[in-house]
Amino acid sequence: MDYTAKLDLAIEQLHAEGRYRTFIDIERQNGQFPHAVWTRPDGSQQNITVWCGNDYLGMGQHPVVLNAMHEAIDATGAGSGGTRNISGTTVYHKQLEAELADLHQKEAALLFTSAYIANDATLSTLPKLFPGLIIYSDALNHASMIEGVRRNGGSKRIFRHNDVAHLRELLEADDPAAPKLIAFESVYSMDGDFGPIAEICDLAEEFNALTYIDEVHAVGMYGARGGGVTERDGLIDRIDIVNGTLAKAYGVMGGYIAASAKMCDAIRSYAPGFIFTTSLAPAVAAGAAASVAYLKTAPELREQHQMQARILKMRLKGLGLPIIDHGSHIVPVIVGNPVHTKKLSDMLLSEHGIYVQPINFPTVPRGTERLRFTPSPVHGPREIDALVKAMDALWSHCALNRAEMAG
Repeated sequence: MDYTAKLDLAIEQLHAEGRYRTFIDIERQNGQFPHAVWTRPDGSQQNITVWCGNDYLGMGQHPVVLNAMHEAIDATGAGSGGTRNISGTTVYHKQLEAELADLHQKEAALLFTSAYIANDATLSTLPKLFPGLIIYSDALNHASMIEGVRRNGGSKRIFRHNDVAHLRELLEADDPAAPKLIAFESVYSMDGDFGPIAEICDLAEEFNALTYIDEVHAVGMYGARGGGVTERDGLIDRIDIVNGTLAKAYGVMGGYIAASAKMCDAIRSYAPGFIFTTSLAPAVAAGAAASVAYLKTAPELREQHQMQARILKMRLKGLGLPIIDHGSHIVPVIVGNPVHTKKLSDMLLSEHGIYVQPINFPTVPRGTERLRFTPSPVHGPREIDALVKAMDALWSHCALNRAEMAG
């Protein structure tokens, strides 16, 4: 076996399909986001504007967050020192879990090193707690949810995306006595559409199923205090387990679930992804707690965020670009070809100083390749003008279709 040749073949296949992912070296500058510095392969530097980051509200540079992290690192040092069970539970972790439980109006919350791990660890552990559990998973759920459901060894059913009628058919076909859980998202990050939360909760009550919602692209950004779409729509009391992240709107890193005290205790006690992982650094936990607490009282940031998204979508639609608009903060522009998507991304960066990564298969279906823009309150009129002019010029340069795409 020529292992190197196999690796060459696998990587070459990605290049041939236009799906090879390239990292670029970016230096974020405190207080300047979304502006950053790109170090080119030749070592030269160029000022750029980041248009694809998930620091949705700019909290990664907010003084409240930075001060909390500085204080914690000065007080405790760098790392946590171990897993939560050994030496990795500190006052900062407990404070953050209390903030998150309060955010989602739940009895408890449980921290993980990322929302991916939180989804994977929780969904793969639940069948141990509920033998015979059947998980009903939306077809467009995030890869972390898919992996958790796949690994759990239990039964699974995949319902068509946001198709409540199909979900009902699947529920009706199974043993009424079997334990059940419906796993879905509030905001789907690639199209920016919302899950039918109330309708799914109705089915869950009818069929005695647990509800598990991923609010990763909604926490901090929706609801009176940033509790997500479930808070905005007054549905949080109908959700059994909420998954969220600290790495997007909250500007730091980490993930969590919020649920009943017994549910969190059981996951804490049985999930290998929790038990055997070193806990978040205390400074990270402190920064996240400060961010969560601050955003509970900062609705103006959420309003500015939504306003910038509406303006960008309106401007791009005015050019006849194929936008998907479901009313969320996510702005996908469909290109439909991986090679063209990569070319557009490269030209935006090198010629216009605009950084947006191409989104290709398997993240999205083939033929729906896209550029996905994530405006924030700190993407002002100057940044939006520059982006719109660049997209107009490059769309014409690449002779791409300007037919409007229905959202």
